[in-house]
Amino acid sequence: MHLKCRHWVESDKGDEQVNRSEFHDFFGDNAPIILPVIHVIDHDQTASNIDILIDAGISGCFLINHDFDVDRFLPIIRSIRTRYPDFWIGLNFLAVTGRDAFPVLATLAKQGCRIDAYWADDARIDEREDQQIEANEIQNIRQKTVWNGLYFGGTAFKKQREVNPADYAKSAQIAGGFMDVVTTSGIATGNAAEISKITTFRSALPDTPIALASGITPDNAADYAMVDCFMVATGINITDDFYNIDPAKLGLLISKCRKMGDPQ
Repeated sequence: MHLKCRHWVESDKGDEQVNRSEFHDFFGDNAPIILPVIHVIDHDQTASNIDILIDAGISGCFLINHDFDVDRFLPIIRSIRTRYPDFWIGLNFLAVTGRDAFPVLATLAKQGCRIDAYWADDARIDEREDQQIEANEIQNIRQKTVWNGLYFGGTAFKKQREVNPADYAKSAQIAGGFMDVVTTSGIATGNAAEISKITTFRSALPDTPIALASGITPDNAADYAMVDCFMVATGINITDDFYNIDPAKLGLLISKCRKMGDPQ
């Protein structure tokens, strides 16, 4: 069955973490899964970009409220879900952790607005501490809300607390116990991550899905074949346009990923 007709149901697995093979099986591809990030302006701009993704055969996307607050974002989310009832849609509420996001997602679900994933810039992992107080709180709230989407949690992530590179492996290992997809990045939007950082994450999490959320382009994608998901905006957007996808650049990235997934 095509992904656009599927919805991940967390409760099917109980409290188990998602593993890499399940993640790739769900999306129907063994190459890095491309999940474009749309910086939302309004309904029409968002819909126009989703139409480009659908035409290209992309499985889903993330929507982010980069320019306004969550209250203004919610009506756009509802209208987009109504227009695209079967498309896979994840959200990022800018600078909002799962503690505050999961109850909102649960409310949306009760209203008939399904959200397939939440991506938090900061999953509140602290490799300096023995007890993960905030991450545990977020986990408890997620369980209480019974929201059943996938959780992508920012770890050693751009614009958050800086993590010592010597602690990347420890940070990744801790994160793997709290989220479905451990999500990291380069130092800023549009900046490629150091390959050594990503290989460290991969070594620390051999069976856990890893997403990379900055700096991916058609030119460098093959360098990051070890990750499971590309969350990409700048690298496929129209040049000097923060808000709109370039179908040609998207096509090039799809082609590069298709080659990564071909059996050798």
